[in-house]
Amino acid sequence: MSAISVSLFSQRPNMEKMKSVYQSHVLQWVTLTLSLLSGICTMPVSVDSVCSAPSTAKYSLTFTGKWSQTAFPKQYPVYRPPAQWSPLIGVTHSSDYHIWQKNEYASNGVREFSEKGEAWTLIKEVEAAGERIQSVYGLFSTPAVLDGTSQTTTEFEVYARHSFLSFIMRLVPSPDWFVGVDSLNLCEGDHWKENISLDLFPYDAGTDSGFTFSSPNFETIPQDKVMQITSSFPSHPANSFYYPRLKHLPPIAKVTLTKIKSNQIFSLPIEPTQSNQIPTGNEINESLINTPLDCEVSAWSPWGLCKGQCGEKGVRHRTRYIHIHPANNGAVCPPLEDEKPCVPDNCV
Repeated sequence: MSAISVSLFSQRPNMEKMKSVYQSHVLQWVTLTLSLLSGICTMPVSVDSVCSAPSTAKYSLTFTGKWSQTAFPKQYPVYRPPAQWSPLIGVTHSSDYHIWQKNEYASNGVREFSEKGEAWTLIKEVEAAGERIQSVYGLFSTPAVLDGTSQTTTEFEVYARHSFLSFIMRLVPSPDWFVGVDSLNLCEGDHWKENISLDLFPYDAGTDSGFTFSSPNFETIPQDKVMQITSSFPSHPANSFYYPRLKHLPPIAKVTLTKIKSNQIFSLPIEPTQSNQIPTGNEINESLINTPLDCEVSAWSPWGLCKGQCGEKGVRHRTRYIHIHPANNGAVCPPLEDEKPCVPDNCV
């Protein structure tokens, strides 16, 4: 500033003119600064999004399935295919990127992954975001989990400018349902978080209108936003997660993140290997939730013909059948047959 001041005021004949120019420049600079500051103040930036932790951090991620027949007895898929999980697709990134978001529309990549388990379009979207806005630091995956209650594990790396973790994992079979995490910040001020454990609940990608795990493809037109599935939403008795007696669904999975000290980071393939997947059948040693499932029956059939002898009272019958058998101390089925008296109509 001193050199500029000397340059501006060393020529006395033009002093007033130069002074006016200088003041104009200063005013413009102040105006611009205030404008920028006001813009920053209105941006939705949280305090913990600013990370000043040193260097990088490495984490171990363990995914634990809790999708059991006792916790989710309604229409539980036992074959063709049985309950299982797709590969996990994870991303480490900055705060300005989202692989998916609740209450927002799913991308084409999320659509293909949540409906079919195809990850190529999703991976291309992630790579494009990394090249375009430098918001993605790393992309990683785990192999598929071939059982509803098994585990898989992997490792990944983050650093200060890209301290957020997001991932997505599809329920198999399902129309377009998945679990995941959106923008979990692993940095807290000037240090990395040591341990994090999160319960996971199912989400609907909003691209397929199927109600049950094994529903045929039924495209949602127009597309809906990503929504969390609850015990009462969607509020349709046919929905596989509809449990009106429950206030909340039990968690269908859990993810555990542990900061590790290591000089090497995994580079995981899509296919399972002995080193990165806990074998199928190694169920979790914790008490399983027993979700009560009430019996569900059909509507009554029409009344049948009046059966009986002429001159005597007859009887009509109607029936109904069981849609869903009760489980885990759920309400028992009501009577499936009914009758009422009548007068035979075949008498002369």
